[in-house]
Amino acid sequence: MRSLGEDSRLMQAPPDRPGRYRIVRGSAETMIWLERVIRDHRIDVEDARELARTMALSPEAVAALAEDESGWLLFRAAELRRRAAALLTLREAVEDPSASEHDLLRVLRGQPWIFGGSFVHEAAQRRLVEGDEVDIPLIRGDGALHVVELKLAMKLGKPLIKRHRSAWVPTSEVHDAVGQAVNYLVGLDENRERIREDFGIETRRASAVVLIGHPALQPGVPEVEINETLRTFNGHLNRVEVLTYKELVDNAERSLGGPPVDLFSPAPAHRR
Repeated sequence: MRSLGEDSRLMQAPPDRPGRYRIVRGSAETMIWLERVIRDHRIDVEDARELARTMALSPEAVAALAEDESGWLLFRAAELRRRAAALLTLREAVEDPSASEHDLLRVLRGQPWIFGGSFVHEAAQRRLVEGDEVDIPLIRGDGALHVVELKLAMKLGKPLIKRHRSAWVPTSEVHDAVGQAVNYLVGLDENRERIREDFGIETRRASAVVLIGHPALQPGVPEVEINETLRTFNGHLNRVEVLTYKELVDNAERSLGGPPVDLFSPAPAHRR
């Protein structure tokens, strides 16, 4: 049955015989070959199988790609464009004072690259422990789980750090969010064997990141001060990291080589 399902992805309707589908000889083998080439060359695309299917149905595309090694650059460029567009959407969401946690989750789902190159994909199962549902479950390259806990960005409406004697320290909002992430990790540790058997996910070395707030919530405090305070705080934590949404977006932007708009917009003309 699985084989039939895969073959159905390659069905085509001839222009002269609409409604009658066929599978072109060799297209299934071509699709498998293309998918393997894409994966083996580590071409960074969202869905290698879907890309291979599309190409397998276009002999011209396969021929052109076989003759032109630079064709891989086109795939990379297309993926960069897709990521740049996703990043612009994310930045708009985190800067929106009315954006809810659900709004933020919606734009972050299916974008594991935003969290760094060490994550290979996003797990489908969010409820691994009874009573707990993680926001975004990522899988690291070593197979271990990484939990993304989302809090409000601009809608938080509260500062992330405060003065305590002569130093800056995280506020209760940050501590409460970290406590929630720690509770998730405890539950994952206690149910490690069942989770591995039921879902094939390793939670022994699970970690978590908490996304919360935005530096713009504290206009009177330099952004670098907020980031440094949270980094110092992170240095004393073991398996949990705290980031502002802005720092997440900035980090992802740097991974693209610069601001998304600059990647594809033509350079401005010089005045004479």
